[in-house]
Amino acid sequence: MVRKFYPEEFKADAVELYSSTPGATIKEIAADLGVHEGTLSRWLQAAGVTSPTAAGRADDGGGSSGAGVPETAAEELERLRAEVKRLRADKSLLETEREILRKAAKYFAGETTW
Repeated sequence: MVRKFYPEEFKADAVELYSSTPGATIKEIAADLGVHEGTLSRWLQAAGVTSPTAAGRADDGGGSSGAGVPETAAEELERLRAEVKRLRADKSLLETEREILRKAAKYFAGETTW
């Protein structure tokens, strides 16, 4: 099997993506980036990242808290603020992933010699 070479910038971006993603698992991030889980684990260990940054998202963005009980204006405001916070975090994650993929595509396009 041929050993793949990844540039340091790609490794650093992968570590940053894992560190900045709440509830991320090594398996998920590795699959998204197309690298082996063990490879990503070694990069994380080398960078000093040893554990997940968060246990996961507690808020699922659902509606009212009780079944059939309408929410008050204060509860709605709190729910909407939490949803905005979650959506902003998701947007940030997607922008980071897109940038990593752009860099990877640029790198691999320059590597081909057709």
